[in-house]
Amino acid sequence: MSGMTKPIRGSLHSKKRNKLLADVFSFITIVIIAAVIILPMYWMFRSSVMGSLDIFKAPPDFLPMGTINPLEWLWRNYAEVANSTAFNYFQFLLNSLTISVPCVVFGTATAISCAYAFARLRFKGKGFLFSLCVGSMLLPTMVTLIPLYIAWSYLGFVDSYVPLILPYLCGGGAFNIFLLRQFIKSIPRELDEAAKIDGAGYFRTLVSVIVPSIKPAIIVVALLIFITTWNDLLQQMVYIQSREQYTLVLGLTVFFSMFKADYAGIFAATILTFIPGLLVYLFGQRYFVEGIVMTGMKN
Repeated sequence: MSGMTKPIRGSLHSKKRNKLLADVFSFITIVIIAAVIILPMYWMFRSSVMGSLDIFKAPPDFLPMGTINPLEWLWRNYAEVANSTAFNYFQFLLNSLTISVPCVVFGTATAISCAYAFARLRFKGKGFLFSLCVGSMLLPTMVTLIPLYIAWSYLGFVDSYVPLILPYLCGGGAFNIFLLRQFIKSIPRELDEAAKIDGAGYFRTLVSVIVPSIKPAIIVVALLIFITTWNDLLQQMVYIQSREQYTLVLGLTVFFSMFKADYAGIFAATILTFIPGLLVYLFGQRYFVEGIVMTGMKN
């Protein structure tokens, strides 16, 4: 009997050792990946509290250093950027919010409506329209950029926020519609039928039954729209031309001139630019992860 317990104990010990080695390997891998992701952000922060001439030293210094005292952190770079006349931070911030907030509100609302129609309603051509919607995700943005610019120019909306906001009133994006549709399809139809028995129509069912059940997905869509519009440099460069209408991402270009570039100011302004987006993401990250994990799963 004792001879049989030794192989069992040895097997258990071997399994525990293998599990420990796997955990250690996984932890080391996660640390390396996290370091690779965090290093550029740290490098940007480190450069934002240095003098412009000290940023590109060879070999580079990984700790922030000032031009006068090697141990000095030049926090005044942030104050100079925020109070700069060229980089009007608070005006650019207001302009960015003027674009992002309507896009989030209208884009999320229209995406919910479209997703509900594709998931619950029956109408002719629904399958074809949904296939067309999903297939539009395969179309590169650069393919439609010039035709859309010509169309907006013909309508007289260039150098305004209309070309950046109005498209989000038309469904909020194909991926957002697809994401919400998958969530809605995971909700039992018995809930819709119960609401219908109580006298609720399609709109009341959507507001009272569907929307509370897909709250994580709605927050995910709102976050995706906000991040997309907040960081959308390409289309903002195409449609916005006046300096007073610049957003934060466009405002970073004012630090470059023909003769020099204020690299310390660029890094400090970049930190100030992505802080609002980072705060929004940290606020909804739990719902973001939950929404991505639960997409398409049935209750």
